Amino acid sequence: MTAADLTQAVDLALAGECERAHAIVQQEETDPTAAWIHAVIHKIEGDLENARYWYRRAGRRADDGRDSHDELLEIRGHLAT
Repeated sequence: MTAADLTQAVDLALAGECERAHAIVQQEETDPTAAWIHAVIHKIEGDLENARYWYRRAGRRADDGRDSHDELLEIRGHLAT
């Protein structure tokens, strides 16, 4: 999975297309950034238990109160570097 694929998933999630974004990131279960995006998508969907699982897979602490939009923008910045 490329950074472009992951950026597309972020952009889809930002556009409210979580189902399409989810289809992209669930293809990659070992990449920490894909897992991070996966976590945020589940958080947006309100599935916090599943989100916490993916945050652990991403090596990140789950912050349920954090704004998902801001977090997706952070991920996009991370992918651009």
